[in-house]
Formats: sequence, C-alpha cells, structure tokens
Amino acid sequence: MKKTMITCVATAIMATTALEAQTKWSLDSCINYAIEHNLTVAARQLDRLSGDYDITEARDRFLPNLNASASQSFNFGRGLTSENTYADRNTKNFQWGVSLDLPLFQGLSATRQLKQAKINLRSLVLQVESAKDDITLNVISQYLQVLAYSEMLKTSEQQVALSAYQLERQQALADAGKIAEVDVVQARSQLATDRQSVADNQNNLTIALLDLAQLLNLPSPDGFELMPLDSTEPVIRPADEVYRSAMVSNHSILSARNDIEVAEAAVNVARSGYLPRLSFNAGIGSSYYNISGIENPSFSRQMRDNLNKYLGFSLSIPIFDAFSTRNSVRKAKVRGLNAALQLRDRETALYKEIQQAYYRATGARQKYQTGLETEAAAREAFEAMKGKYEMGRSNPTEFEQAKTQYEQAVINRIQSHYEYILRSRILDFYASSNRLTAQ
Repeated sequence: MKKTMITCVATAIMATTALEAQTKWSLDSCINYAIEHNLTVAARQLDRLSGDYDITEARDRFLPNLNASASQSFNFGRGLTSENTYADRNTKNFQWGVSLDLPLFQGLSATRQLKQAKINLRSLVLQVESAKDDITLNVISQYLQVLAYSEMLKTSEQQVALSAYQLERQQALADAGKIAEVDVVQARSQLATDRQSVADNQNNLTIALLDLAQLLNLPSPDGFELMPLDSTEPVIRPADEVYRSAMVSNHSILSARNDIEVAEAAVNVARSGYLPRLSFNAGIGSSYYNISGIENPSFSRQMRDNLNKYLGFSLSIPIFDAFSTRNSVRKAKVRGLNAALQLRDRETALYKEIQQAYYRATGARQKYQTGLETEAAAREAFEAMKGKYEMGRSNPTEFEQAKTQYEQAVINRIQSHYEYILRSRILDFYASSNRLTAQ
C-alpha cells in the first residue's frame, strides 16, 4: 500500500515537473511545433500526397484494360422473319463478352507522363520544405520580438520603481516643509507616466505573445513563456557568401528550378501526340436468342454454338488533328518560359532579402555596440545625478532628465540588439539548409 502511494506521488510530481517544463518554450520547440501544426504546411503535404498518386496513376497507364459485358433485351410486336415477311413475334436476346486491350506503344506518352509525374513530385516535396522555411522565419522574427518586449517591460518596471522612490522622497521633503507641493505633484505625474509606459509595454508583449501563439496554432497565449537565447554574439556572414550558399540549398529556389524541368517534361508529353499508337486486342463472347412461336435451341446449345473469339492489333497514326498537338506543345513551351521567369524573380527577390538582412545586421551591430557605450555613459550619469539629487544638489527636473536619458539608452540598446540577432539569424538560415537555427 505504501509503495503504491509512493509511486502515485512520484508520478504526480514527475507529471507536474513535465508540465512546468513545457510552459517554457525554446526557439527550436516553437519552430518544430509551428511546422507540425501549420495549416499551410499541412496543405502542401496533401499536395505532395496527391503527387504520389499521380506517379501511381502514370504507372497504371502501362497496364491493360480488361472489361466484361452482358446484356438482355426483349422485343414485342411485328418484326421481319427469315422468310422476309412480317409476323407478330416476341423475341429475347442475351449476350455476354470479355475484352482485353493491351497498349504496346503509346507514342511514348505513358513513359513521358511517368517521368513528368516524378519530376513534379520533387517540386511538391520542395514546396513543402519551402512552406516550412516561411513559417520558420516568421517564428524566429516573432520569437525575438517577444524577447525584446520582455526586456523593455523590465526596463519600464525599473523606471516605475525609481519614480516611486522619487515620489516617496519628495513627499517626505514636502511634509518637512523643505520643498513646495508642486514638486510632489510633478513626481506623482512622472510615476503615472512611467506606469503608463509599463502598461504599453505589457500590452505590446501580450500582443507579441498572441501573434506567436497564433503562428503555433495554440488555443491561447495564457501561460506561454519563452526561454531566453544564449548570450553568444552572432556572426554576420557576408551577403555574397550567403547568396551562393542559398543558390544550392534554398528550397524555394530549388523548387523554381525543378518547375522548369516539369515544364520541359510537359513539352515532351505534348509532343507524344505526333507519334503513332499500337495496341493488342482480344476478346471472347457468346449470345442466346429466343423467338416465340418456333422451336429454339437450348440455352447451353446456343452458348456453345454462338461462342466467338477474336485477336487483333490496332494501329493509330496521327495525320491531322486540327493542330491540337501543335497547340499543346506551344502552350507547354510558354509554361516553360514562365517557369524560367519565376526562377529569375525568386533569385532576384532572395538576393534583395539577403542584402537587406546583411546591411540591416551590420547597421544594427554598429548601433548596438554604440548603444552599449551610450547606455554605460547614461547609467553613470544617472547614478551621479541620483547621488547629487539625494544630497539636494540637483533639482527633480535634472534627475528626471537623467533617468529618461538612461531609459531611452537601454531601450535603444535592446532594439538594436534584437535587430542585430534577427538579421544575423536570417543570414544563417539562408546560408544553410538546416532549418533549426536556435540555440
């Protein structure tokens, strides 16, 4: 009994610990969860499944067609007899048959359609990966946005604590008659302003968490907490190096290139209409007739006597099809030209994205490094002003200006730091086929 109770308690503790661990989301876990639950990715995966079926359908075109048929008919009233006269007679007719149609040569259409289906499947697979890439970049951006707002919220909360300290001190001085009441009013106003800043940053953080939760298709952002990133400073890769790597690993580019091959295969499929087709045909069947007013052979006798079999070959040579094949070839070539244009457009767009990420990363890094110096200087100035203020050697306005400058320096450093991290991670992402670029 005691062992059972101990086991239950231990299980409950482990479950609680696991639940608490799940409330902290790393960047990798967010990316994996978003990819697994994203509807666009799911739709692309269904397209890929459809591509598998297209290959199966193309392979089935090499198989023969086997059909069985049977019919029963009844005729009433006057009809022509074997003596070439008319008489009132009722007749019954039953027929059955089995036929086989085996394609021997289909103008290479089946072979080329199978090749096209296989190439198209590669495009669909790459489109699935491209959709995963898109959601990955979105999650990285939103994840860093949440972390940035979290730091800004902490900064604004620290400012509230300082303003509350200032108000308490001013109130004590006013009660002692050393300062005017207007200084207390100013301190109270500044505290209210800083609290409003906290509320704004809290709202920004809540909205950012909501956006990230919706990217992950979570029902609610309640209890959704993120793990901080490691403190390692990112390295900015050169734009040209990133672009060269992206040309051989980016799924969107690879998909666009493969689409050109799909279009070329479609041209070959269309050209198959110029070639002849040869097939083998075979069949077997029999029939039974019953005419009223005369003696009819038995059913089994007629089935045996009327049994027929046939074997044959059929050849179809296209001579003129109202330019249908020619028009199909032309349309397929146009689709190939369009695929080439789309590839050039994607390459150009990707190069622009990489260049923008590179220059924004270098600019953010420089701003971040300068921001560190500015923050240190502003903090030192604020501490000095705080000491002078506590000794009565500076007025509240000077104290508040130093505090505000320090707060703004911290915010600028936070913004530039996460912009630096975001752009460098985008460059890392484009430079590598590895989707998980977190910790």
